[in-house]
Amino acid sequence: MKITFMGAGSTVFARNVIGDCMCSEALRDSTFALYDIDGQRLEESRVILEAMRQTKGGYGKIECYLGVENRKAALRGANFVVNAIQVGLYDPCTIIDFEVPKKYGLRQTIGDTLGIGGIMRGLRTIHVLKDFAADMEEVCPDAWFLNYTNPMAILAGYMQRYTGVNTVGLCHSVQGCSQGLLEQLGMEDKIEGRRDLIAGINHMAWLLKIEDKNGVDLYPEIKARIQAKIDEPGFHNKVRLEYIKNFGYYVTESSEHNAEYNMFYIKSKYPELIEKYNIPLDEYPRRCIEQIAGWKREYEDILKNGVKDHERSHEYASWIMESMVTNTTYQIGGNVLNKNHLITNLPAEACVEVPCLVNSNGITPCYVGALPVQCAAMNMTNINVQLLTIEAAHTLKKEHIYQAALLDPHTGSELDIDTIKKMVDDLIDAHGDYLPKYN
Repeated sequence: MKITFMGAGSTVFARNVIGDCMCSEALRDSTFALYDIDGQRLEESRVILEAMRQTKGGYGKIECYLGVENRKAALRGANFVVNAIQVGLYDPCTIIDFEVPKKYGLRQTIGDTLGIGGIMRGLRTIHVLKDFAADMEEVCPDAWFLNYTNPMAILAGYMQRYTGVNTVGLCHSVQGCSQGLLEQLGMEDKIEGRRDLIAGINHMAWLLKIEDKNGVDLYPEIKARIQAKIDEPGFHNKVRLEYIKNFGYYVTESSEHNAEYNMFYIKSKYPELIEKYNIPLDEYPRRCIEQIAGWKREYEDILKNGVKDHERSHEYASWIMESMVTNTTYQIGGNVLNKNHLITNLPAEACVEVPCLVNSNGITPCYVGALPVQCAAMNMTNINVQLLTIEAAHTLKKEHIYQAALLDPHTGSELDIDTIKKMVDDLIDAHGDYLPKYN
């Protein structure tokens, strides 16, 4: 077995995913190939993971591959490829994604999935994934590409439509969705044995059904409790509860994410909404700064005191690999192409998030049917942007970047057409070689 981790300089995430593999008898004797273009970050990951490997019995081995010239070697013969790259990192590209739009009066919270930040992040990442795909088709054509990088629907959708690589998009927002909602509303007694159904698109998949262990629908009680939480000044999940009020269903990803996926909450003409809904503008840059500083402290502590024992997490990656290797069935929430009309009122070319069954045959998406019409309509406002961003990356036509930005719910509700186009031009210029040339 060979498990290749692309972007292994993302040490915390590499530690979690590969650490999970080391906890599995079926996976622990694998070769773990670490790939990155940053030598220092790669070495930090190697040190941590080698120490973890020793604490887990010394099974398997770790190999490191630095730089584009060694990428094909990192991928050669891989059974699974985990992708966690961040093209352009926080500095300069995340800074560009936030600071350029801010000059035009456009504010964001996360900027990694939708909005103008999500569009630019998608374009510069597809630029790199094209090369990953070409290498994989040559040196590991049967491998599964497990994508964790955002914008999920854009990247996974591109790989599934325009490459021959077996691809699934993975996000951990599905696993904790229903439990987190019940905990926030003081309904912890309903968690054990609950049953739920989640489907839609990444970061806006809908909790379509939630029942207790006896099959009782929990939504009536949930809806009776949400207003008290919305009225609570310090509560930070108000946007998602507002979704329940106005659209009938809860969504998978956080309120700081969903605040910028629509035209409702971040509005320059209604600045009071920011405080009312506790919307953390510039949240992602703030997190990046904190995480960089936090990792430096943690790494120094690990060098001084050693690694702590790793317990297997709920991240899907290792469970998928184990399921395929041992031919045991496992269920995930996966991001897959809607080509078989898994969700009948969303486009076939959209990347949707639906229940999927995993075994030695691979990943089999499950049929969901039609979403409630209002949920499908909300998803379509995001899918429009995703499809046009993919089209821009595929055709290298700048007009499709303009169109993606124009149809983005938040961007289009704040800025006029000419301003949006000028902002896009400035973003392209600022990104320089992180983007290909568009005509």
